[in-house]
Amino acid sequence: MADYKALAKQVQEERRFLMNECQEVGKAMYGLHMAAVKDGALEKKTKELIALGIAISKQCEGCIVAHVESLLAMGATLEEIAEVVDVAVLMGGGPAVTYGGKAIEIAKQLSA
Repeated sequence: MADYKALAKQVQEERRFLMNECQEVGKAMYGLHMAAVKDGALEKKTKELIALGIAISKQCEGCIVAHVESLLAMGATLEEIAEVVDVAVLMGGGPAVTYGGKAIEIAKQLSA
């Protein structure tokens, strides 16, 4: 089984690297992220849950780690994350099963 705590650290380091090496793009992406997930008609947590579902269906392990970390920091439960996995599997088929399982394991490891 993968060590998702180590992967979470690696993802954070890669984000910092991008912010240092490609400052203009890094700042733009950060600004886009903050604008997209801020509270509005949908609260930030709901938007992060949506982003997790998309990350699963797009098979982006680093994205899954980042969104699970954010969700756990917001108080999301394993049950909420599992329901996102359910919807991602509905929309993403077989590949989403694999990446949905990763999302649940990531949530378990990062919340431990």
